[in-house]
Amino acid sequence: MSQVWILISAAAHRTARVLLGIGLIAALGGCAEMSYYLQSIQGHTRLLMAAEPIDRLLLSPSTSSALRDRLRMAQRLRRYASEELSLPENTSYQRYADLGRSHVVWNVVAAPAYSLKLKTWCFPVMGCVAYRGYFEQEAAQQFAAQLRSQGLEVEVYGVPAYSTLGWMNWLGGDPLLNTWANYGDADLAKLMFHELAHQVLYVGSDTVFDESFATAVARLGTSQWLRQQSNPQLQLEFERLESRRSSFRALTRSVRASLAQVYQGAEQSNAASDELARAKARVFEQFRHDYAVLKTTWGGDGSYDAWVQQANNASLGAQAAYDDLVGGFEALFDSVGRRWPDFFKAAKALAQKPQSERTKALQHLAAGAG
Repeated sequence: MSQVWILISAAAHRTARVLLGIGLIAALGGCAEMSYYLQSIQGHTRLLMAAEPIDRLLLSPSTSSALRDRLRMAQRLRRYASEELSLPENTSYQRYADLGRSHVVWNVVAAPAYSLKLKTWCFPVMGCVAYRGYFEQEAAQQFAAQLRSQGLEVEVYGVPAYSTLGWMNWLGGDPLLNTWANYGDADLAKLMFHELAHQVLYVGSDTVFDESFATAVARLGTSQWLRQQSNPQLQLEFERLESRRSSFRALTRSVRASLAQVYQGAEQSNAASDELARAKARVFEQFRHDYAVLKTTWGGDGSYDAWVQQANNASLGAQAAYDDLVGGFEALFDSVGRRWPDFFKAAKALAQKPQSERTKALQHLAAGAG
């Protein structure tokens, strides 16, 4: 399990929606970045060709007992998602593909040296997003090098799964992948519920809203599922990891707030001074110190060590997308009596508002819950 996977929440994740349909649209339209879309088309096509029906694999004598157990668990979670969480019932996660690698895509995110605002890229239909996904790690690293040469801070991270938002259900839907099939039960549930949530609601050009919504669905849905499993040990482990995730998130939110103060005004003036650089360095030094203190309360568990050592504006900005509005969505869930259909209806109503209004509404809900 990658450090990024652990970071996103014991274990939500960063989603890369590399869309086959979008690639076709762009290619037919003579897009200047045709090579990028072409790798998306080729990568997703290979993924689809590798997928086999789970029912067939369960009957095959060549399927290992370990994989058979995970596939059965995935089937149970898939049924639970539709029957108990009101998530879409369709062809997604009814097939399995072994890609022979640890990640399905690699995401690239970037931010200026004195800003937490991520660079965005805009695509047909999908809108603007704060990352670019590549099916080949080398291609992701090459693009990252280009961005670094422009003076941007960059992070490249592997992604275990991505969603086609339900648009590919006519081709069999999104398959379960070897990149996450072997996760523990709670992690498997969180990732599946997260991806299916994107099929319920997706607002183009608002990554924070989209990812916070899916993260909230994953956390709330997994917690509900665990409560009904009559497995106290599994539930306690989930709660322990969630508590640890929450404390780390609180720390990184304070770091982002401190950096925002340091960077105030720098974006408008493009001012870069030695004092600004020293102030930024002090924030990151304090971050590493505070993290070292925090992890002593975990018994020295260094799950986040690598991420903290490499943290920069890009990684902190990307993390915010999966965190900033989650509390608001959780409060919204409580406000409708924790009824999933009503929650989805309320979230969709919020999505119809201008971005600034829906963000303020969710922040207000979170503040009231706190």
